[in-house]
Amino acid sequence: MRAQRAVAALNDGRVLGSRCSARFLTIRPTIPSSSPAPMIAAPVQIDGRRYFNLSRPRFAAVSGAASAALRKAAEDAANLTPEAVAAKMSPEEKLRLSRVRNIGIAAHIDSGKTTVTERVLFYTGRIKQIHEVRGKDGVGSKMDSMELEREKGITIQSAATFCDWKKVEDGEEKTYHINLIDTPGHIDFTIEVERALRVLDGAVMILCAVSGVQSQTITVDRQMKRYNIPRLSFVNKMDRMGANPWKAVEQINSKLKFPAAAIQVPIGLEDQHKGVVDLIHMRSIYTEGPRGIQVRVEDKVPEDVRELAEKKRQELIEKLADVDDEIAEIFLDERTPTPEQIKAAIRRATIALKFTPVMMGSALADKSIQPMLDAVCDYLPQPSDIENVALDKSKGEAQTKLVPYNSLPFVGLAFKLEENNYGQLTYIRVYQGTLRKGTYLFNSRTDKKVRIPRIVRMHSNELEDVSEIGAGEICAVFGVDCASGDTFTDGNLPYTMTSMFVPDAVMSLSIKPKKTTDADNFSKAMNRFQREDPTFRLFVDDESEETIISGMGELHLEIYIERLRREYKVECVTGQPRVAYRETIVQRADFDYLLRRQTGGPGDFARVGGWIEPNPENSEANAFENQVTGGSIPDKYISACGKGFEIACEKGPLLGHKVIGARMVVNDGATHVTDSSDFAFNLAAQMAFRKTFPEAGGQVLEPLMKTTIMAPNEFQGNILMLMNKRNATIVDTEIGSEDFTLIADVSLNAMFGFSTQLRAATQGKGEFSMEFSHYAPAAPHLQRELIAKYQAELEAKRK
Repeated sequence: MRAQRAVAALNDGRVLGSRCSARFLTIRPTIPSSSPAPMIAAPVQIDGRRYFNLSRPRFAAVSGAASAALRKAAEDAANLTPEAVAAKMSPEEKLRLSRVRNIGIAAHIDSGKTTVTERVLFYTGRIKQIHEVRGKDGVGSKMDSMELEREKGITIQSAATFCDWKKVEDGEEKTYHINLIDTPGHIDFTIEVERALRVLDGAVMILCAVSGVQSQTITVDRQMKRYNIPRLSFVNKMDRMGANPWKAVEQINSKLKFPAAAIQVPIGLEDQHKGVVDLIHMRSIYTEGPRGIQVRVEDKVPEDVRELAEKKRQELIEKLADVDDEIAEIFLDERTPTPEQIKAAIRRATIALKFTPVMMGSALADKSIQPMLDAVCDYLPQPSDIENVALDKSKGEAQTKLVPYNSLPFVGLAFKLEENNYGQLTYIRVYQGTLRKGTYLFNSRTDKKVRIPRIVRMHSNELEDVSEIGAGEICAVFGVDCASGDTFTDGNLPYTMTSMFVPDAVMSLSIKPKKTTDADNFSKAMNRFQREDPTFRLFVDDESEETIISGMGELHLEIYIERLRREYKVECVTGQPRVAYRETIVQRADFDYLLRRQTGGPGDFARVGGWIEPNPENSEANAFENQVTGGSIPDKYISACGKGFEIACEKGPLLGHKVIGARMVVNDGATHVTDSSDFAFNLAAQMAFRKTFPEAGGQVLEPLMKTTIMAPNEFQGNILMLMNKRNATIVDTEIGSEDFTLIADVSLNAMFGFSTQLRAATQGKGEFSMEFSHYAPAAPHLQRELIAKYQAELEAKRK
């Protein structure tokens, strides 16, 4: 009977919440009083779902009907479709979601991202005063909170904040809640853009009115396409000499291959820039007063821009007709769409990733930032407009849609870690359900349960405590030990989410603290930097025993070395890592080596004869062969000879690097009744190999890297010159309509500092990647230099 009630309760039309009804069912079948049902002390698991509520004892004896009811309830919760949830969502919840925007600001270096963010915070009332990125007051912008950022005038870490924008619609003021992340522009800090875009619903791509689409704009565009991020485009710096917004619009269409059209026309350019014409309503918008606080709207268009405005409005409608069916129908019927129809079409096309509206203004001159904020509310998606999916581990990682509804079981993604004075801060995007202070979450990667002791909203480096966070929001939590990209659930759902894309490191440096007393702080800093930044890697080279750090470029590694000095007071010595050279032989050389040593007691005696030669079967492996006849060396010592050869190959005679491609054949020898031993024959084989190595034409091999370079066609000559300087062997060249790809084998030793030179030769538009190809003989002059350097190091050690 109780089981039937359970089914009825679970099917009564309510949406199952994160405190799922199934978790609190207590089903008591009739059992004799003499044998009480055992209590369950561990979490219950049903079809991959774990239930953590242990506030009261459960009974283990669950009848078949009740078990089926529980299973059906759990399945119902998992199989809820977004449409079913939307139908049952309360009007308050729908209104809350419709007013939330999660956006990022991304662009090329020095396009004005942080300056735009500063104006957004000022106009929304989050800050009371504007400070410039490289301002004379020395304060620096709000979002560049790190001392290094303010000093260098660049953004190093993505910074999160939130604000409320009061937008007037049809004479009524509506408040929109905006979660905003300001990202860096340098390619060295590309992981910051990568993980911000992974969790955002929309973005504002900023372009310079003078330069248009630049190299990092193309990278940011690629990242936005990877995560399916709808975007607005904002052409900044309209007050600069040489400003041409139409060049930027044309380049978005041609270079980024993304349909775009202006929804504004500037009123005056360069120092005459006063405002913009809104092409949808055909009205003029001026920002006036101190810091552009007052927005004045006129229902007429200035005569000097009327013709241009009408032409650009027609272009906008034509571009929309290409990407939206409703406007296409109106266009073909030769009717004029209403402003409401145009706005609805822009929103549909933007969210469907078919179109980007382009706005114009100047953040530094406080022009036209408020219309951009209105456009963020009008055209960028709310959390429920975006399809976010999780992987259901109980169904072979089948994709499952997540619904931003507060009452559903919790699903969130930790996308960034940061250390501050209070411990590790974990940034979480809540995709489904509600996150409450003091609740327990389940890490789907480690299968561990963690408690959430404190939840904060971030405002750059300031924290604002909150007790709960709803679906679709971004927050940060303290006291959670996890890695970047971990998925958290409330234990009800066997879900995991795909992590962000992490590019490979392109540059390495050797590093060590100047003072041995700083080793503890150095170790702490390295652990923290690796946790915070997935592109920063550290390992110890087995051969050189140096600590090697790898990252996305010289600036990336420079910043971390500087942070070590400032934050941990650790002075470091850096240098090029030792390249992993190899040694080999090129011809046959015979040996007959006698080891005879007397040291007071039993001595060492061993004689080995034979030859060494290049290994004909495998040029990268070593081989040992026994051709002894007549028992001149007993079998028990042959293995010792082989072991000695292996030890000799571990540390070659020329540079102390490994020997490859050598073959040793032993065919003769002699023993002594008392003085011969395994150790003696081991040592004799080592000495024979080292002594004969120069006669066999010993030489140094260097690693060749398969290097792939991509750059625009106009820089082909510059890149070929760079490659020729490095004695590269060009393997393949592929020329496209705009870009070309060059594949070459280059010595790793010649590639240090290449990333900086490539950027200089291609105006920052070139990219390259390297992977190990094979070993080849080094140039004779380089071999002589390396051998002389190694001998000098050995002499210095002996002294």
